[in-house]
Formats: sequence, C-alpha cells, structure tokens
Amino acid sequence: MDTLIPTINRLQEVFLTVGADVIQLPQIVVVGSQSSGKSSVLESLVGRDFLPRGSGIVTRRPLVLQLVNVAPLQERLKTENGNGIKQNAQISYPGVKAEEWGTFLHCKGQTFTDFQEIRQEIVTETERTSGENKGISPEPIYLKIFSPKVLNLTLVDLPGITKVPVGEQPEDIEAQVQEMIMSFISNPNCLILAVSPANSDLATSDALKLAREVDPDGRRTLLVVSKLDLMDAGTDALEVLLGRVIPVRLGIIGVVNRSQHDINTHKSLEDCLRDEQAFLQRHYPSIASRASSRYLAKTLSRLLMHHIRDCLPDLKTRVTVLSSQYQARLNSYGQPVEDQSATLLQIVTKFASDYCHTIEGTARYIQTSELCGGARICYIFHETFGRTLQSIDPLGGLSELDILTAIRNATGPRPALFVPEVSFELLAKRQIKRLEEPSMRCVELVHEELQRIIQHCSSYSTQELLRFPKLHDSIVEVVTGLLRKRLPITNEMVHNLVSIELAYINTKHPDFTDAAQVSASVNSQQAEAIDGGKRWKNEKVAEEKIPAAGFGSSMKGQAINLLDTAVPASRKLSSKEQRDCEVISRLIHSYFLIVRKSIQDSVPKTVMHFLVNFVKEHLQSELVGQLYKQPLLQDLLIESQDTAQQRTEVAQMLEALKKANNIICEIRETHLF
Repeated sequence: MDTLIPTINRLQEVFLTVGADVIQLPQIVVVGSQSSGKSSVLESLVGRDFLPRGSGIVTRRPLVLQLVNVAPLQERLKTENGNGIKQNAQISYPGVKAEEWGTFLHCKGQTFTDFQEIRQEIVTETERTSGENKGISPEPIYLKIFSPKVLNLTLVDLPGITKVPVGEQPEDIEAQVQEMIMSFISNPNCLILAVSPANSDLATSDALKLAREVDPDGRRTLLVVSKLDLMDAGTDALEVLLGRVIPVRLGIIGVVNRSQHDINTHKSLEDCLRDEQAFLQRHYPSIASRASSRYLAKTLSRLLMHHIRDCLPDLKTRVTVLSSQYQARLNSYGQPVEDQSATLLQIVTKFASDYCHTIEGTARYIQTSELCGGARICYIFHETFGRTLQSIDPLGGLSELDILTAIRNATGPRPALFVPEVSFELLAKRQIKRLEEPSMRCVELVHEELQRIIQHCSSYSTQELLRFPKLHDSIVEVVTGLLRKRLPITNEMVHNLVSIELAYINTKHPDFTDAAQVSASVNSQQAEAIDGGKRWKNEKVAEEKIPAAGFGSSMKGQAINLLDTAVPASRKLSSKEQRDCEVISRLIHSYFLIVRKSIQDSVPKTVMHFLVNFVKEHLQSELVGQLYKQPLLQDLLIESQDTAQQRTEVAQMLEALKKANNIICEIRETHLF
C-alpha cells in the first residue's frame, strides 16, 4: 500500500499537463479560518519552515503539497555509486546532493534546497497571478518536498476563511474564499482536514461548518484541534479530544503549535516537536499517544492510503470511460487533411446526399419536434396550398350588380334574347385570376423550405463542415444560388399555368355543366315559384335588393368592379334579368371548380419538376463544378481555429488518460492489502 500515495501524485502530475478536472483524485484538503494554525500544522508535518507568514490572508492560492519520503543522503549516494544497495525508484534520486529539497511544477528542472527560497518562490508565484493586493486566485501552486523525515502524503492548503476584507481586497472576499473551499471539499474523493483552535468554541468553527455542508455524516472529515497550550487556565480540551462534544468519524487529534516567539527566535521544529510531546504528557497523559503532530502525520498517511485503496476501483472505471469518450470526440474531429481533392469530394458528396435524403425522408437524423424537408413540402402542397384554394369562394367578390352589368355591356344597344357568352367568359376569367396569388405563394413556401434544409444538413451533416467554415459557407452559397436561379423559372411556369386557363375557356369540358340545362333548370324553378304564388314576394325581395340608390344598401357608395356604369335605378329587376344572373352564377361556379381542381393538381407537379427535383438532380454536379477547383482547395479546407484547438486539447487529454491508465495498471492487487 505504500505505493498508493506516490501513484496518486503521479496521476496529479499527469492531469496537470492538460489542466483537467475531469478526474477527482483522492487528496487531503486542509480547511481552517485565519490564524487557526493551519500553516504551523503543515510545517510540523514537513519538519521545516517553508510557508509564507504575515497578517491577513497569507495563503492566497491553493497549495498542493506532495510529501515524498526518500532515503537519507548517505544511503542514496551509496546507491548511486553502485555499492550493492538495491536500486529503489522510491528512494533514489540521482543528481540531488541534499538531504531535503523541493521542486515546483512551474519551475521545470529547478531544485530548491534552501527552504527560505521555497517560501519566497511561493510568495512570488502567488503575486504573479493574484497581485499584491491580497486578492485570491483558484490556480493552484504545486510543490513537492522530498525528505527522509516525512511520510508519503498529499495535502491541499487553502486560503484561510476570512470575514472582513483587508486593504484592497474585494468586498465579497469571504464569499470568494468559501466558494474556493467548497469547490475542493465537494470532491467526494477528498478527505477534509478541518483545523480549529482549542481556545475558541468548536460550535462556531467555520471549518467544521463548511465540512458538514458537504460531509454531513463526517465520514471523510478529520478534526485537528490546534493551540492546545493557549487555553485559559483551569480549562482543557479533553472532552473535545475524546469526541464527546462534537463527534467526528475519522477522529480528533490535538496538536501544539509553535508560538510566535518560537518562530521569531528560529526555534527548530525538532525542539518544538519534543516540547509538544512533553506538554501532552503533562496535560493529557491519557491520550498523549493519540495526539501530537507526529501522530497526525502517521494518521493522515494511513487514512489517505486506505482512502485511495477504496477509491481506486471507481478511479479505474472513470479513466476507462473517459478514455472511450475522448477517443470518440477525437474521431469526430477527423484526421488532418492529407488528400485535399479526395476530402473535398467526400464532403460535397456527403452534403448532397444528406440534402436529397432529407427531401426524400430517408435522412439519418429524423426530427420529432417539427416537420422538415420532404414532409414539410408535402404539407405545403396538400394542407397549406390545398386548404387555401378550397377556401376560395367561386363567386367571391362577385355581386349581382357585377353580373348584370357585364351582361348588359355584352349585348350592346340591342336587347338580348339569350345570355351572352362574352359575359360568362369575362366573369369566369376574373374569378380564375384569383387562383394565381396562392399558387405563387406555394412556390415561395417550398423555396423557403429548400433553404431551411441547407441549415438542417449543415447542423446534422458531417463533422467536416464544422471543421472547414469556408467550405461550409461556400456550399451554402452554391446551393442558395442554385435555388435562387430556379425560383424565377418555377414562378414563370406556375404563372403560365394560370395564364393557360385564362387563355381558353373550355365550355366543352366533360365536367362543365351544360348551359342549356342550367337555363332550363333556372326557368323551371322560376316557373314553380310563380305558380306557387310567390311572384309578389320575389318582386318585393328584388325591390329591396335594388333600392333607388343602387344594388342594395350594402352596395351604396361603392364603385362597379368591371365598368363604371350603374344599372338604371328607375325600375326593378325583371324576372328575365334575375334568371340571367342566376344562370351566369351557376356556370361560373361550375367552371371555377374545374379550373381550381386542375390548378391544385398541376402547381405541386410544376414545383416538383422545375424546382425540387431539378435541385436534387443537379445539386452534386453544381457543387463539384463550382468548388472542385485546384486554386480553391487549400483555401476551402482551412480548419476553423476552434476545431484545431479542440482537437489538440482532446488529444492531450486522451494521452493523459492513457498515461493514467498505465499508472493505475502498475498497481497489482497485492499492493492493495
């Protein structure tokens, strides 16, 4: 199990290279308020003075401290000289001629043997990112200390919990510090080392309060009661240390910190540790063996090793799963382009295929939220366009006054014996013309949908389109240009469909009602009405429809649609005039239904032939013809900066995961027990 902590340290270094937080590694996080004794506790674990000291927040960046136990210098020198001592990677560090030393991750290849220089480097590196105004930064400093006096251990020292901003600190410094602390201790794989001074009430301990928020059962919290020697005379912390005041699952350990006088007089840590043990023997003899800084170091090392052992299976699984996910992401970004011609043809062909499949309804990505592609075009033809045509009244906008005026104008100066055909043609064409506007709108809606398919295919098509933004824009431009070129041709053909119907009124159409039959039917109905004694009522209705001012009150003040000539208002409509109006109305209604049915059928066919199918058939050749040109290849296949950066980051992360997996696999099952 001794290899577990160094293994986690190696994993930390691996993931530091990619700046990733995707793996939550086991570690011990030190939490406490300002002046709680955190720094003294850490220095007692190391046995050296190396942390900055001062007023206010001194620790302003997370300090990841890795303690590595090494063999004494003399033993290492014998190993390097080949004097028969077995080489051990854990204790042999060739080239370092010091008993103890430290290294920083940000200082590549540099070794610090003077711990005062280590302290100064921490200050310098802190100010580099946090400034000199006591602000804080979440970017960690990684320090590794090698010594034969330490146990293998990894700790994270965080800024002390503060209440009042000092100097140029922001007003929300307390919230910033607590947010940083929570980001670390929320990791379920971390152990929480809560430091609280013995001369304050543990019930108000900020460290314990934050620890309980993320670890309410206390399963991963260890409490360190510092400054035991500073309690008021006549009091002690025995009840607290025995866990009778606030129970903590991992235990409560009391320590005696160095006093400021000890620090000022440069009292050695060895002497301080001896004095600490003597104090515990005098005041807490019953628990002296379960207190002190030395006992804390052994306990932390043991707890961390067991914790790593418990976390290792999930860690292996996490690394394996992430490796698969990042490999899939890397594959989605594609390989660097080697053959530009082949790549361009592949992308163009894929886009054209996806575009056509979307129209045909065979695309791989089927939307469930809304209609798109061919389904939407079908809806436009048979629902939107069809319903619009069906809603058009064959006689809409045509009044009796319009019909009667047209009949009279068609007879000239002579009274007509029969209903003139010219009036029927004139009025029928006027009604048929109303079908042109919805037909042109149908073309517009289909054109808009074909435009939408471009974006649909761009979103769900090959990843290469996202890799090459210039190629994407060029494809969109070519397809849009093809659609724009076909739109006026399609509009003209649809316009011609209506013009064809207007060009020849086919009164011999098999579905058209025979005029003689209509006339006979109207005459028969009129005769029956007269024989039934309804003549007076019909004439009365006619009088009401044609008052002295014109055709009905609803027509008062309105202009005639066809000719600006009003029917003489000096008399009522005769029965013949009423009959003629009825005959023309029925004939127009019958013929309009024939033409509407024809337009409703032919417009979708025209749009499909001249627009939709044409684009499907010529899309790929149009793309190849305009884009597959040697001078354009290099420019079109320039990757977007985001894609290139993401591929690099994913590749680095995948490499880190592979290294992590190899490191974990080095741990044999026998090492876990």
